[in-house]
Amino acid sequence: MIRHLISLLLLGLSVLFGYLYYVQYYKWRNCFDETGRCFDPQAGVTYLEQSGLGWIILTGLPLAAAIFWMRATRTQK
Repeated sequence: MIRHLISLLLLGLSVLFGYLYYVQYYKWRNCFDETGRCFDPQAGVTYLEQSGLGWIILTGLPLAAAIFWMRATRTQK
């Protein structure tokens, strides 16, 4: 039972970071200038192109850990 909860927690973190990747980088990918910045005047926020790599790494690590965890703890019948 605890194995399933850990797997779900890791998958949930991956989905959360994937959503943040979309909101913080992917939505603005065509707006970046030559300095790697994009300013949203409505929200008053500057998005950085370098943040995309950080968010995608944070998305991939829990996903890889969840897959590894599920495969490592699978019981054979």
